[in-house]
Amino acid sequence: MAEYVISYRAPQDYMPGREDDMAAWAAWFKNIGNNLVDFGSPVRDVIQIGDCGAGQRLRGYSVISADDLDAALLIAQGVEVGVVQETPG
Repeated sequence: MAEYVISYRAPQDYMPGREDDMAAWAAWFKNIGNNLVDFGSPVRDVIQIGDCGAGQRLRGYSVISADDLDAALLIAQGVEVGVVQETPG
């Protein structure tokens, strides 16, 4: 199976840590199940080049595994997904 990176975006003024948000995240990750390769990390400081979405900023990432990009999109359920390219070496 290939690996795919999921990027999370949120409004500029989003404040993490709300109880309802944390419960939603926990449920979302539970649905990913064994396809979760790397829980990832939140992103703190961001510099955007170009139009990355009005009022939005990168908030974090995770890595999942799936048979193909379409399967990864189904697993990710509506967030940005990209193929992780293996590099030699």
